[in-house]
Amino acid sequence: MPERAECQDGRVCAMVTFLQRFCGPPDSANGGYTAGTLAEFVHGPAEVTLRRAPPLDRPLTVDRVGDLVRLLDGEELIADASATTVDIETPAAVDFARAQAATLSSPMRDRDRHPFPTCFACGPDRHESDGLRLFAGRVPGTDLFATTWTPTETAAPIIWAALDCPSSALIYLDDDAPPPHVLGRIAARIDREPAPGTPHVIMSWLLGRDGRKMFSASAIYDADARVCAVARATWIQLKPSPDT
Repeated sequence: MPERAECQDGRVCAMVTFLQRFCGPPDSANGGYTAGTLAEFVHGPAEVTLRRAPPLDRPLTVDRVGDLVRLLDGEELIADASATTVDIETPAAVDFARAQAATLSSPMRDRDRHPFPTCFACGPDRHESDGLRLFAGRVPGTDLFATTWTPTETAAPIIWAALDCPSSALIYLDDDAPPPHVLGRIAARIDREPAPGTPHVIMSWLLGRDGRKMFSASAIYDADARVCAVARATWIQLKPSPDT
């Protein structure tokens, strides 16, 4: 994992490799983890657009062209990041018990309903010592989703991954068996680092839809219901395979 670095225009900043542990879909890196890694080269809140599925287990190049920090696989653009503002009105945090109850009812716990059950952040097939296991479920009587998180790792890519997958749970808001969606873009702001070993609540909510795109937001709250980090995301519904 690279440390935050100055990235001069026209210069290679770093080489990064996403290990298999940090997969989203089985053959590519988790989108939030990828975005958080690239955002390390942007000062302050960042917006990251994923152009291709981030490959696993091979070195990728980080460089800067103008205002964009880019992630490249050879000559192929994988993602780009730039500075932004993230001004999102966050709902009041639900308490830990309600978030825990929502977690237990989450459709993402069911590997037969989960689009990518080995995902680092929200896959039910991951062991607790290996994945984040963030299963956002609907808070009864609301359109909000919530889950609990007691972090053991709090590097920026982990925080971005924790913001990422709970925001995807909104695909289940009106559909018990939605088609798979992948992350297209995410912007995040980290106000304070979550405290390791301390229970937190992660909430997500719908911002809108446009055709195959779903727009959602998420936030991490500490034990005092203060916002630690907030994000907005664009999810893109995958087109059906020609064989289906």
